[in-house]
Amino acid sequence: MTQTDLPVVSTLPVRPALPANDTTVLTDPVRDSLRAQADSLRDIADCHHVAATLEWLDNHPPHVIADQLARMDAVSAGMAFRLLDKDRALDVFEELEPVDQQQILHGLRDQSFRELVEEMDPDDRARMLREAPAKVAKKVLAGLSPRERKMTAALLGYPEGSVGLYMTPEVVALPRNLPVAQALQMVRTKGANAETVYTLPVVDAGRRLIGVVELRDIVLSSPDAMIADLVESEPMFVRATDSAEKAARLMQGANLINLPVVDSEDRLVGLLTIDDAVEVIEAADSEDVARQAGTTPWAGHYMAAGVFQLARYRAMWLTLLLVAATLTVTVTDFFEPTLEQAAHLALFIPLLIGAGGNAGAQAATSCVRALAVGEVRVSDLFKVVWRECRVGLLLGTMLAAVGMVIGAVFVGMKIAVVVAITLVLICGWAATIGGTMPLLAKKLRIDPAVISAPMVTTLVDATGLIIYFMTAKLVLGI
Repeated sequence: MTQTDLPVVSTLPVRPALPANDTTVLTDPVRDSLRAQADSLRDIADCHHVAATLEWLDNHPPHVIADQLARMDAVSAGMAFRLLDKDRALDVFEELEPVDQQQILHGLRDQSFRELVEEMDPDDRARMLREAPAKVAKKVLAGLSPRERKMTAALLGYPEGSVGLYMTPEVVALPRNLPVAQALQMVRTKGANAETVYTLPVVDAGRRLIGVVELRDIVLSSPDAMIADLVESEPMFVRATDSAEKAARLMQGANLINLPVVDSEDRLVGLLTIDDAVEVIEAADSEDVARQAGTTPWAGHYMAAGVFQLARYRAMWLTLLLVAATLTVTVTDFFEPTLEQAAHLALFIPLLIGAGGNAGAQAATSCVRALAVGEVRVSDLFKVVWRECRVGLLLGTMLAAVGMVIGAVFVGMKIAVVVAITLVLICGWAATIGGTMPLLAKKLRIDPAVISAPMVTTLVDATGLIIYFMTAKLVLGI
């Protein structure tokens, strides 16, 4: 093996050391070239220069390294990952998405595999195994220490999308009848094995949640004070089977850094930490954006996804929308005699269905977001209908003034009146449909984000043409 080749190692902590007389020290032109593209780990690693790769890894934080690894193919990512020392490797690994973690693990030898997974936080490990093939999950569990295996197996027992899969079970829980001095000693003793000690749940003898106390309050209190006097007795909490997204939104709205999680009998089982809550919200928002754009959500980094993979995710929705668009063709065919009598009507079809589709998409997007952050509930259906209908009519009136001028310039006042009236009606109808459909989907227990902007647009296209041609028949008498 030459000194410029990336080494393959069998254990995680080993990092290649460059000797004092290392001949791989890059010549100035090469080093300058690599530094010029230092924002891309892949470009440097592909050159197979250990020195430059190590320098890049040393100068970037874990989340940046993780992002670069996620952009790389499995072989290149694995080779670069092996150059990290043990502690940084764990930090980087936990920043990766589960699908990218599996890619890295496939390139590690058994000993490296076990060491890395053993050091992971139980909640991160459980989410990774939830996405992994059964054979891989079984292998990982078998290689864990008894303590880590027990915690991981417990988390894997919770339903998909529940708080239980995201919480940390490693919590320092304090008895209420404890002096502050002893509480601090307990934090020092058990805190090393806990993911966080900033929020300390307070429990009774049966481990049922009584309240919480912040570490700051304990540190600033007299050593003789009792925990019972400092505890917040009515804390916010969620059950382990509750939706992780709802719990994360609760933390966001209440500005919490940790949220206690209890079982069906109110016994403390863990904490949802702010970093995991942010990941939940990010994943939920990414899924909503994908569905609203008319595509299937995917796991992993966009830059690592292949062309055929991305096409496969989008093809189903485009096919469905194409089939749905045949409604527009059917409507146009039905009103063909009307078009023959007033051929100029055809000029404004793109303008009208475009305006209606955009108005509907805006309303649908606003409503889906309002549902996601809790600003709107299903019980607000009629209020939303009334609000969006008025907004749509107001927007339609504004557009009608512009449409009237355009129509008068190109085809005359009679068609201009038809266009103006249709704009008011289409925008009012589109906004009402766009604002109503997500709420109806929620009521039917369907993900509101499925009511995508393209779907609303397609529906409005067909119904908007009916409104247009019916208005033309009434105004023009044809």
